[in-house]
Amino acid sequence: MLKMIPILMVLFLSSVFAQNIGYNPKDADYKLLSLKRFKEQFEVQKANYERQKALHDKGMISDTELGTAKTALSSAEADYQESLLSVIFEKQYISVLDAIKYQGKDGKKHVKLTLANTSEEGGEFQKLINIDDALFRSLQPDVVNNVYVSLLNADGAIISRPYEPKIPQIKAGTPVTIDFVILQDLDAVTVSLIYANGSTRSAKIYLQKDLTENKVVLQSEQFSQECELGKNTTYNMTLELFSGSSNTFKLEVVNLPKQITHYFVDAATNTKLNEFRFTQATETKKAGLQVYLPDRSTGEVVTDKKITFYVLVIPNEKVEALGDLQNRNLTKEEIEKMNIGYLKLELVPKGAGKVNVRAQQLYFAASSGEKVTVPVDIINEGTKRLDNVEFDIDLPINWTKEINPKIVDAVGIREEKRVEFTFTPPADISPGKYEIRVKTTSMSDNEVVKAEDKTITVEIKQSVSIIGTLVIVLLIIGVVAGIVIFGIKLTRR
Repeated sequence: MLKMIPILMVLFLSSVFAQNIGYNPKDADYKLLSLKRFKEQFEVQKANYERQKALHDKGMISDTELGTAKTALSSAEADYQESLLSVIFEKQYISVLDAIKYQGKDGKKHVKLTLANTSEEGGEFQKLINIDDALFRSLQPDVVNNVYVSLLNADGAIISRPYEPKIPQIKAGTPVTIDFVILQDLDAVTVSLIYANGSTRSAKIYLQKDLTENKVVLQSEQFSQECELGKNTTYNMTLELFSGSSNTFKLEVVNLPKQITHYFVDAATNTKLNEFRFTQATETKKAGLQVYLPDRSTGEVVTDKKITFYVLVIPNEKVEALGDLQNRNLTKEEIEKMNIGYLKLELVPKGAGKVNVRAQQLYFAASSGEKVTVPVDIINEGTKRLDNVEFDIDLPINWTKEINPKIVDAVGIREEKRVEFTFTPPADISPGKYEIRVKTTSMSDNEVVKAEDKTITVEIKQSVSIIGTLVIVLLIIGVVAGIVIFGIKLTRR
């Protein structure tokens, strides 16, 4: 009977511990305390199982009693593992260490994003878990698996390429760097992270600049433009600072023909500039390059022939060393060796025909039925040939017209050609002034060119009878003769 007392005590304690194992409503809020409790219960059940097994080996307890102890141990181990996983996943954290924006050799903007596993367990967790525990090691608490990352704009759209790359795992103490091409040039982005068992995190960050380059990056949406001779155009540019040492820079233009004048303007104030300074608050500026083309083609400025030139942004400390660049024709390779910011631009001079209709006289007097001939000169005052010059004449009712020639095939630059208009009024036309409107159109490089409308005025005078005029003249002569004769007779008396 005395031998049975220890056995009964073990069974009693086993049942008591088995009753204590279970779910606590506060486990979700206090996971570390829950883990501590489940770990203690697991250790108790493990010790209890070992005692039960020793008793079983001595034949002091039955297989059923040993099975009950083993079931309790398995249940306690499962609770412990579940609690341990909950704590490990809750403590997993991915941090953004660096997000550096730079311009690659391909001219595209890139972001180097560095991520780190900063899953830091607290002191209590470290004391609670033995790092040599096989279960703890198998769960790899220092590794975050299956990390998906992307860069978003303010609207939540992905602007990074690759869009959503997968990092198989990030180990603690071993950061991972991903190089993105950004499809939208921004200074601030949102880093979206999905990892582990579906945990999500997003952080809006301001992109750092790569300060190792010591240069300004230029961009222009209108890098290639067409401009008519005699006119001007503007290249709008964005200048972004990537420098840790320089903040004052000089703007230069190279490889642009001397016949094309140019200057830089500040986009905000529209004032001329050739040097500018960045501040800590402003690392992006906007400027414009205005170019003015000559009125006529020259040896270097030829219509429809592309001109390639470069805008250079030179740090002030390099200006003297580089010397005078205006009289040099630099290649892209030579500019790249200077290690400065530059932008390649293109300009295509375009010619345009300009038709002018010139007439020495636009006022004529005529009688009914009398033809009126109006000579006009067609002059090309533009910078491109005129083709198919035509005339649309708005005549008064019942008038007729003749145009010689009807169509002028071509008028070269600064060339003149004579055209005659012949207008015939009807025979029964009433006296008065009549206006004739002449519209002139032509083609130049597949574009319609119009001249200023001309208005020709023709005055039709009242017709006078010749017989009536002779009668009146004879009467006047008779009256004058009578007066003379009467005067002579009076003097003789």
